[in-house]
Amino acid sequence: MPEKKKSKLDKVRNFGVCAHIDAGKTTTTERILFYTGKEHAIGEVHDGSATMDYLVEEQERGITITAAATSIEWDGHDLNLIDTPGHVDFTAEVERSLRVLDGAVVVFDGVHGVEAQSETVWRQADRYEVPRICFINKMDRGGADFDGSVKTIQERLGVATIPLTVPVGAADTFRGVVDLVTLQFLTFEGDQGTDVKRSAIPEELQDEMELRRSELVEGLADHDDALAEKFLEGEAIDDATIHAAIRKVVLERTLYPVLAGSALRNAGVQPLLDAIVRYLPSPLDRGSVVGHVPDKPEKGLTFKAEAKAPLCALAFKILGDAHGDLTFVRIYSGTIKQGKGMYNPRLGKHERAMRLLRMHASEREQLDSAGAGQIVAIAGLKQTATGDTLCDKSDPIAIESIRFPEPVISMAIEPRSTADKDRLGEVLDRMAREDPTFRVTTDPETGQLLIAGMGELHLEVLKNRLLRDFKIEANVGKPRVSHRVTVRAKGKATHTFQRLIAGVEQTATVTMQVEPGEQGSGVSFESTASPVDMTPEFVAAVEEGVRFAADGGLGLGFPVIDVKATLLGGRMHETDSTVTAFQVAGGEGFGEACEAGGVVILEPVMEFEVTTPVAYVGPISSDLIRRNALIEGDDLRGDLRAIRGKVALNQMFGYSTAVRSLSQGRASYSMQPAGFREVPPEERKRLTFED
Repeated sequence: MPEKKKSKLDKVRNFGVCAHIDAGKTTTTERILFYTGKEHAIGEVHDGSATMDYLVEEQERGITITAAATSIEWDGHDLNLIDTPGHVDFTAEVERSLRVLDGAVVVFDGVHGVEAQSETVWRQADRYEVPRICFINKMDRGGADFDGSVKTIQERLGVATIPLTVPVGAADTFRGVVDLVTLQFLTFEGDQGTDVKRSAIPEELQDEMELRRSELVEGLADHDDALAEKFLEGEAIDDATIHAAIRKVVLERTLYPVLAGSALRNAGVQPLLDAIVRYLPSPLDRGSVVGHVPDKPEKGLTFKAEAKAPLCALAFKILGDAHGDLTFVRIYSGTIKQGKGMYNPRLGKHERAMRLLRMHASEREQLDSAGAGQIVAIAGLKQTATGDTLCDKSDPIAIESIRFPEPVISMAIEPRSTADKDRLGEVLDRMAREDPTFRVTTDPETGQLLIAGMGELHLEVLKNRLLRDFKIEANVGKPRVSHRVTVRAKGKATHTFQRLIAGVEQTATVTMQVEPGEQGSGVSFESTASPVDMTPEFVAAVEEGVRFAADGGLGLGFPVIDVKATLLGGRMHETDSTVTAFQVAGGEGFGEACEAGGVVILEPVMEFEVTTPVAYVGPISSDLIRRNALIEGDDLRGDLRAIRGKVALNQMFGYSTAVRSLSQGRASYSMQPAGFREVPPEERKRLTFED
């Protein structure tokens, strides 16, 4: 099977394009595909022709829902690109993409600068230590402000920046950018901006641009000794020295380059591509993959990022396909060959790569093999899940998996016929395998089947897939908030279980202590019980009982979170104690200890940002206050005002319709999870049917 010549690892760039919704991320990606020759025509988001938004839901809504991968070439480099969603409901797609990428381009709206989801994406990239380049887009829009947008990056994200290209003009007067490294004026001419013309900087801008270049060099000198030495000695600093210094600060994440343009007007994208290959890391720059011996996290392992090393790959995405699931993997070391078996240490089983594919959105190219540094899809993996490591059985390794946020909203679903009931279970299992933030549960009180997700839009998309794509006939309820339970303070209880079961006396006594845990810690368990009082088998049974009780929500039906449970001690009978008895005693003792500490019901809280023309600030603020929102601040962005704060998710159902009505369709808003808080007393009464 023919394959193109393999690129050296130092010529490979694995990067993603990330942004707040409507910042122009997919439009930028479409231009990248066009200018690299991957596509012969530019796809547009607004008319549903964008290559990377290939799902029907994406084309209808004009937004990215699922991360799409493609491979392109630029200036002798192989680029693996992932276009990620910008809507907070699909932030898991960003999370798993950034986990496997070496670098990222973060796109900002030139009018609004840093927006709510921009901050979320930035924090996700920080978590995985991903080097970044910033692209200030939409410089052709009314109200566009390059320096103002850069200032929001510095202030709201808390990072230092270095502009590399600066726009000439803004809105209707935007006509190109100045390259501060070469001090040239770049215009984008010809058919769809394909001809990049370099000329002298307009005379009226020369002094300003020379000053900006000096500031660029001074900023780099603080981080690069070679450049600093030339700068201090007054030597001329050539372009190559500046490029090397920029690459250094990008890899170290000490300064973040900023470029300007307008993707929709086909301006500024080629310099961005140049910056990607010059400054973002190769797999070699990111270094060897670090993991541990499976089931022995204390025993570290390191594999080199090279094709001849032992295999280490991470499955980061499952995509349903008419011919079977496709598993997207990032290969960190070694080589995967078509038809070759791989070992999954979590399962303790072998999986076989029946087909190996290079993806271009929904299109695919079959490969014989793929090596270190590549992102490919594998057909034929039966049980591998998102976050699993794939390796050689002879050299097993496990690497850090991927953490996903818990769903915060759910709705009931009920099949209309027995035939639909049988199919529904299969379809829901498949959807849960694809989407780690999708959950399927059964209400313990009503027996209703519940599907849960990250927000209203997420559930709407899931519902449409069920009804339209999979042709499931079902009744779907209204979305409702997914509450949680925790404890207010430390509590302790001793519980004895003693019961005659099938003519056999069973008994167990445990002393449990609970206390508030760290935010996001779930339920942790430890034992300080003496082995004399309780065998390891019974301690394990107590932990199982505690976790079962926590999942059941202490009879309230809401999962327990952020609680530390400690088994202080217990008592076992020489003949009557059983595993079952200690499971029950552990669960009931945990519940009583929680009651002693004070059970608290929590509701999800969202950070919101509403951007509106100044004329509508009053009505929108009044409506937010009516929804018990806490307004924390606002700032002026051109002729728009951004209102920020926190609000309970329960208060924001249907808000998109409300904010459009209040602003005659001219305001927009976004939300992102901000944790949980205790529900008000009246809400607790409603949830628990208290008097």
